[in-house]
Amino acid sequence: MQVFHTAAELRAALAGETGTALVPTMGNLHAGHLSLVEQAKRHGSPVVASIFVNPLQFGAGEDFERYPRTLAADSDKLAAAGCDIVFAPDVAEIYPVPQTFTVQPPDSLANDLCGAFRPGHFSGVATVVLKLFNLVQPRVAVFGKKDFQQLRVIQDLVNQFNLPIDIVGVDTLREADGLAMSSRNGYLSEAERMQAPQLQRELAAIAAAVRAGERDFAALATTARRHLAMAGWRVDYIELRDAATLQAPTVDSRHMAVLGAARLGKTRLIDNIEIALGNPL
Repeated sequence: MQVFHTAAELRAALAGETGTALVPTMGNLHAGHLSLVEQAKRHGSPVVASIFVNPLQFGAGEDFERYPRTLAADSDKLAAAGCDIVFAPDVAEIYPVPQTFTVQPPDSLANDLCGAFRPGHFSGVATVVLKLFNLVQPRVAVFGKKDFQQLRVIQDLVNQFNLPIDIVGVDTLREADGLAMSSRNGYLSEAERMQAPQLQRELAAIAAAVRAGERDFAALATTARRHLAMAGWRVDYIELRDAATLQAPTVDSRHMAVLGAARLGKTRLIDNIEIALGNPL
């Protein structure tokens, strides 16, 4: 496996390649990330994993400075997973001049759900991903479904800019107790870690109720928010949405997602569960 830190090195290594698969990450890798590499190997070659903590997607007071940088350990994990190339640039390599041109997702995506609580976040995500697409020129790019809203932003970005890239979404990998794997799980105290699966359980209860025929979505979300708040969580949102548009589900929606974000202590956790229905609502 090769590790590159500059765009020039990366482009030289990829010269002539037409089937590259990209796995964008911010590092501090866990088994969920490595499952993305496994999927990428099925869709293209060589497999490039980027490791870059992107300042544009962090807001004031967020954890950009303390976000774990673990390049050596990450590289070992990627090599063992069969990754071909690691691209690990510094901030000056990705942003050599002030980034005054940015990608602005529509308000319906950028300012809803996580975007309502993290202003500018999805603009920062879309901007850096477009840069990575330009640098790597992949045929396919692989993203986890845990960041469900992010996946929709990237899919729309590719569609609207006519980029010749297939976007592959990979199901969330979970711990044995249901907690979605996340780099931020490492911030949890021992007691918080024991409590953290409650978010997934509340979302699963909503999904089960919808599959059983319940259609009072607002009441289901209110109950979940109340349960979390009573247990000491600070809930950003619990919402049921059409999985394709992230808008409110309609009578024709057969594929929905229940999404949630909440803070346990100082750690913000997100999760989602997709709901496939056999018949229209």
